[in-house]
Amino acid sequence: EEAMAEATALRENEAKAYATSKAEYDANIGAITKAVAALEKGATGSFLQTKTAQVLRNLASDGKVDLLDADRQDLVAFLEQGSDYAPQSGAITGILKQLGDEMSKDLSDITTTEGGSIENYEALIAAKKKEVAACSKAVEAKTAQIGELGVAIVEMKGDLTDTEAALIE
Repeated sequence: EEAMAEATALRENEAKAYATSKAEYDANIGAITKAVAALEKGATGSFLQTKTAQVLRNLASDGKVDLLDADRQDLVAFLEQGSDYAPQSGAITGILKQLGDEMSKDLSDITTTEGGSIENYEALIAAKKKEVAACSKAVEAKTAQIGELGVAIVEMKGDLTDTEAALIE
């Protein structure tokens, strides 16, 4: 039961970490998708004033995403300077699409890992429950055996007392 409690606590921590990562990936992928759509429509100026653009600024500047330094610099410069930036929105759209594809793959990978972790946890808990049931059954059998042996000892002591009394007569 202690092992099940530890496994459950670990599983809960893993689930929280997954939920946090998934929410972050979903938000970032959503921001990238909106950005690409806005850039493809030519709405660069209005897009750069949105919260989505701010999410992309944070994403590009925090260094957590896997981007080439040149791509990161182009993206940050574009998000700061707007549609007048030299590579123009076509190159930026390409960078964003690539980034979105990589993040979608990463999200898929962590989702697969989470699914495997859930399966492993469920298998462990099922095995431990069987083990607990078997141990409980063994304890019950041993307790019954102890009771039966106690009764047998009392009966044997009674027989011994009767036999001693018969021998004395």
